Amino acid sequence: MTKVLIVDDEPQILRALRINLRARGYEIEVAGDGASALRVASAYHPDVLVLDLGLPDMDGIDVIRGLRGWSAVPIVVLSGRTGSEDKVQALDAGADDYVTKPFGVDELLARIRAVTRRHAATPDARSVVQIGRYRVDIANHQVSDVSGGGDVRLTPTEWQLLGALVRNPGKLVTHRQLLREIWGPQYATETNYLRQYMAQLRRKLEDDAAHPRQLLTEPGMGYRFVRSPDIPAQ
Repeated sequence: MTKVLIVDDEPQILRALRINLRARGYEIEVAGDGASALRVASAYHPDVLVLDLGLPDMDGIDVIRGLRGWSAVPIVVLSGRTGSEDKVQALDAGADDYVTKPFGVDELLARIRAVTRRHAATPDARSVVQIGRYRVDIANHQVSDVSGGGDVRLTPTEWQLLGALVRNPGKLVTHRQLLREIWGPQYATETNYLRQYMAQLRRKLEDDAAHPRQLLTEPGMGYRFVRSPDIPAQ
């Protein structure tokens, strides 16, 4: 059963889509704002996300960027914004398709089927990496100790932070970019959040948290993930 997360602040749209998609065999979860969408997506692991851009707490574009920091889930934007600039921004941020309101349910379902087919045919090669002795599967939220030890549990926020770095191997990911994607634009200067969560990730994944080899700090700028020189991504 395909799992769909619908993000919209209009109760009537949430209700209509929940009824129509469930009647067609979809499993549905809903969220009414951006922060809830990121939180639910991390816990629910939807197969596709239907997203309105006009959310009460943050712009839908920031939700897309936040998701793309750690997830390749197909995103269909469902918005009343009809301008070409809005469409370009959403697609550039990582959306897979764009449907304008008012809309037909049959058209939306066809778009959902299309993006899920494309996604199934193009798995993300960067979703599995090696960090020290751990095999990290970003897509399935699993950390396995290849030396035979116990698995490691990461929090949803730790997964978001790790995913944002892993999907940009070797590249500097700035404090501002990480804060906006994970916590929202209102937290763009709260670098203490990043220090706390990066320290937690290093304690869980690096062999020596005080001297990390792969989860690196770029002082005053941000963080960088460096692939293991011994074991390539799968």
